[in-house]
Amino acid sequence: MKGKVLPSLPGNRLTSNSLFSLLVVAVLVGVSACAPKPVTQQADAPMADMGDMDAASDGDMMDAKPMTGDDASRMAPSPDPRVGLGAGLFDAEQALWNLKLASTTAPPQDFVGVTNSDLAFKGNYAIQGNYNGVIVWDISNPAKPVLVTEYLCPASQSDVSVYGDLMFVSGEGLGGRLDCGSQGVQDAVSHDRLRGIRIFDITDIRNPMYVSNVQTCRGSHTHSVLKDPNDDENVYIYVSGSAPVRPSDELAGCVAASPDEDPNSALFRIEVIKVPLAHPEQAAIVNSPRIFQDLVAPPQHGLSPADIAEIQAAKARGEFVVELFGQERVLPSRFVGPMLAQFMESREGDVATAADSAAFREALPAIIAERFGAPDNDSDDDGPRPGPTQCHDITLYPEIGLAGGACEGYGLLLDISDPANPVRIDAVADSNFSYWHSATFNNDGTKVLFTDEWGGGGQPKCRATDPVEWGANAIFTLENGKMDFQSYYKLPAAQTSQENCVAHNGSLIPIPGRDIMVQSWYQGGISIFDWTDPNNPVEIAYHDRGPVDAARMASGGSWSVYWYNGAIVSSEISRGLDIFELEPSGWISENEIAAAKSVRLDYLNAQGQPKFVWPSSFAVAQSYVDQLERDKAMPQGRVASIRSDIKNAESASGSARRSALTRLATTLGREAASSADPAKVRMLVDLLRNLASGN
Repeated sequence: MKGKVLPSLPGNRLTSNSLFSLLVVAVLVGVSACAPKPVTQQADAPMADMGDMDAASDGDMMDAKPMTGDDASRMAPSPDPRVGLGAGLFDAEQALWNLKLASTTAPPQDFVGVTNSDLAFKGNYAIQGNYNGVIVWDISNPAKPVLVTEYLCPASQSDVSVYGDLMFVSGEGLGGRLDCGSQGVQDAVSHDRLRGIRIFDITDIRNPMYVSNVQTCRGSHTHSVLKDPNDDENVYIYVSGSAPVRPSDELAGCVAASPDEDPNSALFRIEVIKVPLAHPEQAAIVNSPRIFQDLVAPPQHGLSPADIAEIQAAKARGEFVVELFGQERVLPSRFVGPMLAQFMESREGDVATAADSAAFREALPAIIAERFGAPDNDSDDDGPRPGPTQCHDITLYPEIGLAGGACEGYGLLLDISDPANPVRIDAVADSNFSYWHSATFNNDGTKVLFTDEWGGGGQPKCRATDPVEWGANAIFTLENGKMDFQSYYKLPAAQTSQENCVAHNGSLIPIPGRDIMVQSWYQGGISIFDWTDPNNPVEIAYHDRGPVDAARMASGGSWSVYWYNGAIVSSEISRGLDIFELEPSGWISENEIAAAKSVRLDYLNAQGQPKFVWPSSFAVAQSYVDQLERDKAMPQGRVASIRSDIKNAESASGSARRSALTRLATTLGREAASSADPAKVRMLVDLLRNLASGN
C-alpha cells in the first residue's frame, strides 16, 4: 500500500493520563522506540579487543563467500546463511556476505550488561552512547580499536552528537541526574533530575568537561545538531522528546494540557536550542515550533499472524491480555505485580489467592478503561483523533535546506533554511507503517527514505510470517517540496521469535553516482542495499549473528551503523563495537570502494547528514566506468577501451595527460546520448575535464 498524504484538520483535545498510565502505554504500544531494556544478561565478556576476526573467531563465522566472477558475486548465497544461526552472547554464529569483520570489541567493565545506543564521530574517534554514559574509541586502526575514555553519566538513551570541541548527550528517563551520579532519582518531583541535553567540552577528548545542560519538558529521546552554513557563531539542536510532560513543580512552564486548552502546552512541538559556540554555557531554548499542528491520527494496521498466534499462546498460558486502543496486547509481567497489588489493597488482602487472581482478571478490562479512559474524541463533536505529539528522529540536511522528520505516525518534510524556525512543508502517512523512526536523504536530495520501528525495537518483527511491508523502509522521491512513495525495502532474511528485529539507524556509503546505504536491524544484523532505483532496492552485503539467547528474547543486535572515513562502524547493543570493511564484489568494485574512501569527514552525527563531495580522481572516473559496465549501459568493447584510455592518461603527465583526458572527454560527450545511461556518461565527461584542468 502506498504512503499517502492525510488531510490537515483542526487540532483536537488530548486525553491526559497519569504518569504511570503513560509509562504503561509506552511499553504496551511500543512507543519507547529505540530504547530496548538495558541488557541484564551478565557473561564472562572479554574486556580487551577481540582482535581481527580473520585470525580469532568471535563465534563460528559462516562467511558466505561469493562465487568467482562478478555476476556470481551479485547472487545472494542460497540458502541464506543468516537463517538458523546458533545463539550466544559473545559466541554466537555469524554470517557475512561481501563484507569483512575487521574487529569486535567488548565494552569496558562499567558498561558491560548495559545498553549501547547511538554513535557520533570526530577525527579518529568513534563516540558511543550507553545508558551508563559515553565511551570513546580511537578507530585509527579498525582492526584494533583503542579505548580512550569511559565517562560514567547514566541516562537514557545517551544519544550523542558533536560539533567542534563540544559534545551533546540526550537524557530522557526519570533516573538521570544533573550531577551524573549513578544513584538515580527516586522522588516523583526532583530538582536533581536531568531530562534534556547535556553539553560537554571535549577539547581534551580524554577528559570531557561537563559545561552545562538545557532542561526540556519532555526530555530528549534523541536530538539533531544543525550547523547553519550561513552562521559560524552558533549551532542549533532540535530536541525530540517522547516521554510524558514533567510536572511544572520540577521544571517551571511545563504544561501537559493540549494546546487548545493551554497555548503553552509542551505537546505537539519540538524544542530548538541555540548554542553559542564561544559560550556554550549560555545555550537555551529559542523556539518550540508546533510542526505537528492540525495533523490527525494516521491509519494503522492490525496484528500480524505471528502476533495473533502469540496472543493466543499467552491466553493459553494464563497470562493477562488486555485490549488497548482497539488492539489486544499482553500485559507485561512487570506491570501485573503492581496492578494486582493495588487491586488487593481494594480488597483489603495481602497475599493473592487463586480467587483473587480470577477476580483481578475479570476486573482488568474496567481497570484498563479507568486508567486510560474511553477515547473522548470518538464523538461527532470532537472530530477525528489528533496526530502525533512529537518526533522520534529529525535528520537535518542543511546543504539542501531540508530535514526529514520521523514523527511516530507520520513522515514530515521540513524547511530548515531558517534554523530556529523549521516549517513543515509536507507530511505523509501509511497504514503499513507503525512507528516512523528515522530518515535518510540521498546525496543529491531527490529522495528520502524513512524507517518503521514497528514494535519499538524490542520485539521480533522479522519473522517469516511478518508482512514484508511492515517494519520496513519506505522510499520516496522528492519534487517541488512533495514526497511521492516508490517502494519498500525490508531485511530479506527471516529472524527468530527470540530476536528483536526491525528497521533502525544507518547512513549512506559515499559511492559516486549511486545511492547505497548501510543500515542496522537490531538482531537482524546489518544490511547494505542499493536504492539508486527507488522502485527496486536490492541487498548487496550483510552481516548477522544468531540470537543472544536461544530460549528467550534477550535484547541485542546493531542499534546503529554508519560509514565513516572508510570504516563501517556498528554499535552493538549488548556486545560492544563492531567495525567492518567493504569487500569488492559484483555489486561494488575496488574503484568504487577507493572513491568512497576518498571522501573524508571531520565529524559525523547520527541525525546530521553531510553532502558528499568527491575529489577529482582517477578512482572516481573508473568507478563511473565500472557502473556503465555493470549496468550494460555501453557495449563491452567500448567500456574496455574507455577504461584503457583512462589508465593510459593516468600514467602520463603534463600536457600528454591533459590532451588524452580532453580527447576522451570530447569523444564521450558525443557518445552520451546514444548510451543507455546518458547522465552517467556526462558525469564521467565532467570529471575527465576536471582532471584535465587539474581541478
